[in-house]
Amino acid sequence: MFIQISSLVITGLLWGWTNPLIKKKSEGIVKIQASSRIAQFILELKFLATNFEYLFPLLLNQIGSVMFYFTINIADLTLAVPVANSLAFVFTAVSGWFHQGELPNLGTCLGAICVIIGSALCCIGKM
Repeated sequence: MFIQISSLVITGLLWGWTNPLIKKKSEGIVKIQASSRIAQFILELKFLATNFEYLFPLLLNQIGSVMFYFTINIADLTLAVPVANSLAFVFTAVSGWFHQGELPNLGTCLGAICVIIGSALCCIGKM
């Protein structure tokens, strides 16, 4: 059970921590302009495929997805999905605070604490 819960927490961490980084490192894509939709698509794809600062967090995010895929084979599905997804939201918020340098408001902190408590209760209930 420890391996299952650890895998879910790591999955949530990989998904959540990388979300703000992927968003931040892909911001330059809106500046790309082309004459046709196909050319626009190709230029945007080239921008993303050659941007290592974007690709590294994306790779970590995809590693989290592969980890989740393997975890749902060994964990109860009613535990895996809510725990991994809810913790991803918490880690996204923490990562956003960390990278933007601003402190969260009280409501956000209380919400994150409630999500963590709910995830812990889900895990305890499945033991």
